[in-house]
Amino acid sequence: MAIGVGGSTAEQELAKLKDMTADVKPITEAEFAARIKRAQERMAEEGVAATYVNAGTSLYYFTGTRWWPSERMVGALIPAEGDIHYIAPAFEISTLRDFMCIEGTVHGWEEHESPYALFASLLTELGLEGKVALDEACPFFLSNGVAKASPSTEFVDAKDIVAACRMRKSAAELAIMQRAKDMTLEVHKAAAAMLHEGVTTTEVTAFIHEAHKRVGASGSYFCIVLFGEATAYPHGVKNPQTLKSGDMVLIDTGCDLLGYKSDITRSYVFGEASAKQREVWNHEKAAQARAFEAAKLGTRCGDVDIAARSLLEEFGYGPGYNVPGLPHRTGHGIGLDIHEWPYLVASDDTPLAPGMCFSNEPMLCLYGEFGVRLEDHFYMTEDGPKWFTEPSHSIDDPFGLAA
Repeated sequence: MAIGVGGSTAEQELAKLKDMTADVKPITEAEFAARIKRAQERMAEEGVAATYVNAGTSLYYFTGTRWWPSERMVGALIPAEGDIHYIAPAFEISTLRDFMCIEGTVHGWEEHESPYALFASLLTELGLEGKVALDEACPFFLSNGVAKASPSTEFVDAKDIVAACRMRKSAAELAIMQRAKDMTLEVHKAAAAMLHEGVTTTEVTAFIHEAHKRVGASGSYFCIVLFGEATAYPHGVKNPQTLKSGDMVLIDTGCDLLGYKSDITRSYVFGEASAKQREVWNHEKAAQARAFEAAKLGTRCGDVDIAARSLLEEFGYGPGYNVPGLPHRTGHGIGLDIHEWPYLVASDDTPLAPGMCFSNEPMLCLYGEFGVRLEDHFYMTEDGPKWFTEPSHSIDDPFGLAA
C-alpha cells in the first residue's frame, strides 16, 4: 500500500484537522480602488469610454460588492474617468448599498421598467460616447438588451480590460490562494488516509466536504472522487463506485476562501500498483514537470501546453488530443473563478507575466482502463514559476510523507 493511503478512519482524520483561516487577511478597500484605477488606465489605452461589469466575480473584483447574477440586471459602470455608477432594481438598492465596498451612485429601475433603457440614458447623461466594453460574463439577454437600447453605441468585449487586470494577482490575492490550496492539500491527505476497501465514492465525497469545513472553509467548492476504470474520464461518470484493492483512485477537489478558489488533484493506487499503472503515473508526473519547466516569463501560454503534449507523444500517447493520451488543455488560470483567463492551451498567445496563476494537469486518460491526473498550481514570479503546492512525490508516497 502507498504511504499515507488507508490505515486510518474518517473519525480519526477529521479529529486531526484544525481551522487554518485565523490569520488570513481579506482584500482591502484600497486594493479595490487600485483595481478600478488600473481598469481605467486600460480603457484609456484601448480607447474605451466605459466598462460594464455584471454581478458576479468581476463586480466583486473591482468593487468589493458581492452580488450574484440573476435575470435582473445588477452591475457597475466604470467610466474611463470619474466615479463608478451602479445599476440595480429599485427594491434592491438598500441591500446593494449594504454590500458595497467602493461607494458609487446607484441607479434603480422599477420592475415594469427596462434596465436597458436606464443604462442607455446613463451613458447619455455621463457623456460616454464611442466604445463601451461589456464584461464577457454578461448573459446574452443583457448584452442584447443594452445593444438594442443604445443602437448608436459600439459595444465591445471587455476581456482586454477585465481579464488583463484579473489575470495578474497581487500579493494579497496570492496569499489567500496559497492558504486555500494549503487547506485542500491537508484535506487530500486526510481523504487518502481514511480509504478502505468497500468505501464508496459518495462516502468519500461527504468526508471531503466535512474535512474542508474542519480546516475553515464552508465545505468543498467542488469534489470529484473516482475509483478504478472511472478515473479515465476527466470529470467522472454517472454512477458511484466502490473501492477495491488495485483500483486507481482520483480525487479532484477544492474550496473557497474569501472568494478565491483552490483546485488540487491526486491520483494513487489503493493496494499494489501494477506495472502499467506505475508507468502511466510516472509519465503523468514527467509531463507535469515538463509543463512547469516550460513556463518561462514571456513565453506563450500555449507553448506550455505544447511542451507537455510533445513529451507525452514521445512516450507514445496521442498524438494531439487522441486517447490514450491527454484529451484536454494542460491547464487553466484560477482566482475568483475556478477557470479563468489565461489558459495553458496551444491557441493562447498570452505571454506569461508575474502574478499569473495556473493549474498544471496534463491528465492521461486510458478509456476502459484507468486515468491519472496530477494537478498542482503555480504562479509566475519575477524569477519564473513557483509552485503553490509541491507536486505528488511518487506513486508509492504520493504526499511525500517519507521524503
